[in-house]
Amino acid sequence: MDSIQKLIEIFRKFPTVGSRTAGRFVYYLMKLPKDKVDELISAILELRSKIKLCQLCFNPFESEGNLCPICRNESRNKNLLCVVEKESDLASIENTRKFNGLYFILGGTVGTMRKEDLSNLRIEELKKRIAGRSFQEIIVALNPTPEGKATSVLVEVTIKEIFLTPTFKITHLAKGIPVGGELEYADEETLESALEGRK
Repeated sequence: MDSIQKLIEIFRKFPTVGSRTAGRFVYYLMKLPKDKVDELISAILELRSKIKLCQLCFNPFESEGNLCPICRNESRNKNLLCVVEKESDLASIENTRKFNGLYFILGGTVGTMRKEDLSNLRIEELKKRIAGRSFQEIIVALNPTPEGKATSVLVEVTIKEIFLTPTFKITHLAKGIPVGGELEYADEETLESALEGRK
């Protein structure tokens, strides 16, 4: 495999990137001056070396300590936990400025309930996150896709295994995000409405 095809194959592994887009990326990079390519390489290496995951919510961040700015923020509502699939979902909800609680990033969804799908999820970490805490509400904010719905069921079962008689509410985002849609691509008004109408 030549270097062009090798790089195309690498870009094809990126989310939502097909063969054509991957090819455009490669041919664009070929036209860039060397200093711009070096700048890109440097930025990627810096990303890998400086970014770490929050010990509580698994949100990537770049600062001192083991907790991200959201988990360190004393003004956040510590009684409210929002469970999301990925980092971009957290960012989308934060952009609405209508949620002031804490988060937990699962790291994926259940595909077809295969063992390898389950092992990729942070289910054990979620159990530790909620055990012994005084949350008043846990919002399961997963995408309204078949995978998201299956994962929502798994999360709810997990929570109920820990708390046989939970003293908190387990809620889901209200309708508004289209079935099969993703939080990452929802506009702020739709997300805000889904948050406010959760049940």
